[in-house]
Amino acid sequence: MVEPSTEELAACCASRRWIAAVGGRAYPDLAALRAASRRALDGLDWADVEEALAAHPRIGDRVGGGTLEARWSRGEQAAARAAETDVQNALVAGNRAYEERFGHVFLIRASGRSALEMLAALRERLGNDPAAERDAVRRELAEIVDLRLARLGEEDA
Repeated sequence: MVEPSTEELAACCASRRWIAAVGGRAYPDLAALRAASRRALDGLDWADVEEALAAHPRIGDRVGGGTLEARWSRGEQAAARAAETDVQNALVAGNRAYEERFGHVFLIRASGRSALEMLAALRERLGNDPAAERDAVRRELAEIVDLRLARLGEEDA
């Protein structure tokens, strides 16, 4: 059985609506939890997505703190922090341009991606119209949440 705590769920996704939809129950296995998560994510309004976005640091920022979410963010963004100075500077400038254009942090599943891959994706997504970018953000959020739920399962094993 899998029954994540509210704190563990908040580390996966900071949307209170998502936490309420997924939390407070036991799941027979991780697959069932992940399926419930996908259904809940699909039902989020944009305001709920923005609430989740507000908890994510900018790509390349140094994340402090000892919370589970902070530890995960540090690990996920290790490639961005280890990048050459010119790539880090380009990420900072790109983040700024992205936030000016879309009004929220640039969200990307950083795990498994190099800093150059993230920078290329940032530059490409700057060309999106707002509707296309909201779709991209939802896809990235779903990937991040799914990876983090899997990590919960690994830590419990």
